[in-house]
Amino acid sequence: NAFLLQIQSCTSGEVGIIESIQLRNFMCHAMLGPFQFGSNLNFVVGNNGSGKSSVLTALIVGLGGKATATNRGSSLKMFVRDGETSADITITLRNQGRDAFKPELYGGSIIVNQHITVDGNRSYRLKSKSGTLISSKKEELIGILDHFNIQVDNPVSVLTQEMSKHFLQSKNEGDKYKFFMKATQLEQMKEDYSSIMKTKENTCIQIEQGVERLQELKQLYCEKKERYKSIAFVNDMRKHLEDLKHKMAWAVVSEMEKEIQPIKEGIRAEEENTEKFVQKLKECQVKVNEAEEKYKEIQEKLLTINEEAQALHPQCISLKADVQTRRKAVNEAEVLFNRFRNELKHLGKDDEQLRTQIEELKSRANQVSETEKLERQGKISCLRGQLKAFHDEEIMIGQQVDQFHEAISKCKEEHTRLRREDCDTKQTLNAKEKQLRDLKDSRTNTLKRFGSYIPAFLEAVETAYRQGRFKHKPIGPLGAFIHPKDAELTLAVECCLKNLVQAFCCDNHSDERTLQLMMSKYYPREYRPQVIVNKFQKDVYDVRHRGVHHPEFPSVLTALEIDHAVVANCLIDVRGIEKILLIKSSHKAREVMQLNRPPQNCREAFTAEGDQVFERRYYSSNYFRPKFLSKDIEAEISHLEKEVENQKAKLTASQQRLYSIQNEIKQNEGHLHGHQQRQKELQVKIVICKCRSPFILFIHFNIICQEEEVEENKSKMESVKKDMQQQSRKMEELKNTLQLTEKKLEETKEKIHQVEEIAGPIKDELNQADSEVENSKRRFQHYEEKQKEHLACIKKHKELLAAKEKELEEKITQARQIYSERIEVSRTVKSLDAEMNRLRERINSENDRHGNREEIVQQFHDAKERYEDANSKVKNLKKFIRLLEEIMTQRFKIYWQFLRLLSLRCKLYFDHLLRIRACSGKILFDHKNETLSITVQPREEDKADHNDVRSLSGGERSFSTVCFILSLWSITESPFRCLDEFDVYMDMVNRRIAMDMIFKVADSQHHRQFILLTPQSMSSSLLRVLGI
Repeated sequence: NAFLLQIQSCTSGEVGIIESIQLRNFMCHAMLGPFQFGSNLNFVVGNNGSGKSSVLTALIVGLGGKATATNRGSSLKMFVRDGETSADITITLRNQGRDAFKPELYGGSIIVNQHITVDGNRSYRLKSKSGTLISSKKEELIGILDHFNIQVDNPVSVLTQEMSKHFLQSKNEGDKYKFFMKATQLEQMKEDYSSIMKTKENTCIQIEQGVERLQELKQLYCEKKERYKSIAFVNDMRKHLEDLKHKMAWAVVSEMEKEIQPIKEGIRAEEENTEKFVQKLKECQVKVNEAEEKYKEIQEKLLTINEEAQALHPQCISLKADVQTRRKAVNEAEVLFNRFRNELKHLGKDDEQLRTQIEELKSRANQVSETEKLERQGKISCLRGQLKAFHDEEIMIGQQVDQFHEAISKCKEEHTRLRREDCDTKQTLNAKEKQLRDLKDSRTNTLKRFGSYIPAFLEAVETAYRQGRFKHKPIGPLGAFIHPKDAELTLAVECCLKNLVQAFCCDNHSDERTLQLMMSKYYPREYRPQVIVNKFQKDVYDVRHRGVHHPEFPSVLTALEIDHAVVANCLIDVRGIEKILLIKSSHKAREVMQLNRPPQNCREAFTAEGDQVFERRYYSSNYFRPKFLSKDIEAEISHLEKEVENQKAKLTASQQRLYSIQNEIKQNEGHLHGHQQRQKELQVKIVICKCRSPFILFIHFNIICQEEEVEENKSKMESVKKDMQQQSRKMEELKNTLQLTEKKLEETKEKIHQVEEIAGPIKDELNQADSEVENSKRRFQHYEEKQKEHLACIKKHKELLAAKEKELEEKITQARQIYSERIEVSRTVKSLDAEMNRLRERINSENDRHGNREEIVQQFHDAKERYEDANSKVKNLKKFIRLLEEIMTQRFKIYWQFLRLLSLRCKLYFDHLLRIRACSGKILFDHKNETLSITVQPREEDKADHNDVRSLSGGERSFSTVCFILSLWSITESPFRCLDEFDVYMDMVNRRIAMDMIFKVADSQHHRQFILLTPQSMSSSLLRVLGI
């Protein structure tokens, strides 16, 4: 591999020197470098094939040189490594000091990156030191190379291996001369001189041709001039015509000024009337303000009265409820009193019957003796004891039976109620679950929100329409075509439209019958939607004059985005959505619809909670959330899932309660059955006990029992009398309280009636004030429109005036162009135009006789212009040729002086370098034959024998060539020098001497960079000999 040896100096070049080179896929190298070069002397050492020459070739190609200049290939694509599609060369040039190239863009270094494709195309990327891309143009690279004076095709700057070998082996003196000319750029100067001389010869030929053409043009010019002079007598008429044109131009200006004057006066008069309109508008505005103030005062007064009425309404409602409650209590008290009275009558009758029966039984019992009486009394006492025990137990069991009956009745009532609630809950749960399923299905198909069968039904409708069963395809469900703009009003819209959300619309009754028939196959009978027949139209109805317009609240029509005109028209016809307001706040809705007069064309309003508000009525909504039109499906699904869970929990609790009540009913029925059996047993015992006693005993026993019943009946009568008296007093108290409450209710109703009577005239006043406001505004708008029309008229007149003035200015400008000074003209435009026409006719008649004057004049001027132009060109070319001859003569002299001077400098420096080796020799220039010969005396002892370079050894020839190249270096300028295999044929001694000379040159030129490529090793002994 090649390696790089750098020898730095204390000072270095600032611009143009090579800092580094890096190759990728170039020639036979996949990656070579980067080579970091020193600022002064650099050796690239390596065996053949190690990549030394590739670096030099990349330097030439990378800085824009041609492929042929490298002697390594005829095309750029030959430099791309085999098997690769492109190659890259990156060269970094130093850019420092006062001579730096655009330092503000590139900084301290310029990175030149060249990309070569396998097709032979190349592109440049010029970057700053930081790697920022500055330019991709080759012109920028050429500018950089010119600025740094870098010539990659100059063999003195870059001497390639092939050029070096050719130069060393060549014995042709003409080749050496060409090498000298090319190195000093004198060859380029010579070629430029030859090109200029060839151009001069061509120009001289053009001059000769131009002189011949000039004679022809001169002859033509003379002919046209003679003809031009022959029509001079028409000039007077033309001058008169020109005077008339001048007058005509200013006459037009005068007439236009006369036209403008009435317009100015009219505008002045109209502007004076403007103040009257302003005054009238002020008066109308004052009246509008007064009417609005009056309206506000009456409105506030009505609002106060309405507030009083609103405050009395709850009190009236409360009193009504209180009256109803108290009247019910009075009625219940009367019923209870009557019941006590009837009971007292029955007890009185029972008492009379018992007393009668006792008297009869006593008369029958008195017929027996005393002994039998005592015996009977003993037996009676015993039987009474038994019967009393049986009766007491029977009473107790009867009470318990009544209690069980009552408990069973209550449980059955509760059971029936719970069964009903359970059924309602199941229905609600089923509906919620169905709605939840439809909502979940609507994630993929929004139409399923209206029912799971809707997509299939709509597909069937589409198929039927394609088959021609419908004249116009039915549209629905309508809810699928409407979208609320404000999500907070979704519930209000659904409450307003109700079942219309699921309805369909048909164009005619035939289509409706077909649709109804299809619905029967898909829809459950109880869920069949409404079908509306409405003629289909392409455009939505114009409802601007019949719809409600409120500055704050939208109508249902304006609050919806409706996808289809037929849907909008259907909702307008069926529901009148253009006349319904949507007001979020219920308080605001009452204020708009009930406290004040409803807005024009407003029929009703709906709140955000779905409540319906009329002018005198208010209906609360039964719905809490929207079902079909909500945009947030996930939120609705989440809410429904929670409701379903709540309903399931409620259903579970209800079923558990039902089960417990059923168990309780069974237990109570079991107890009831046991007590009823015991009651029957006791009744049998009582009958048996009564049957066992003798008749007489039975009579006495009955007397005693009936006497006890009389006493018991008597106590009951006393108790009923007390209860009746107490109930009578309570009934009187309730009646008094009812009368007081009814009196308060009547007073409240009277107050409300009075307030309403007061509010009636105030409402009339408010309507009248509203009419006054409308009339005042109408008058104000009338005068405002009149003012606008007046101002528009003034504006129109001013625009007309401006247009006329602009036209006048244009006419004045045209007149000044025709004649610069204003002419006061008393004649009219019409008379001037008539005279000008007469003159034109005379001029035309003369032109017919002599030819068209304008054409003659134009031909004369054209011929004159062509002749003068050709004459001027010929004179200028002759002058240019004379000046060119003088310049080229002077430059050719300078060229020969420069050639001799450079030849002399080269000779002197060559002699100086040979003497360093104790040799002698010289360079002979033959500029006439363009040859260069070098003669060398190898040793001092052979001075007499001057040898040509061709007779020298290979090493001596290489040494002499190095001396010659160093001589050329002394007379040419470049920021860097490159030599490839300069020492290939030198022995060690000549190589050391050549190296020493190159070192001295490099040491004397710290501002210049030297890059030397050699296949020979740089041993430490050689470096010590060289003093490195």
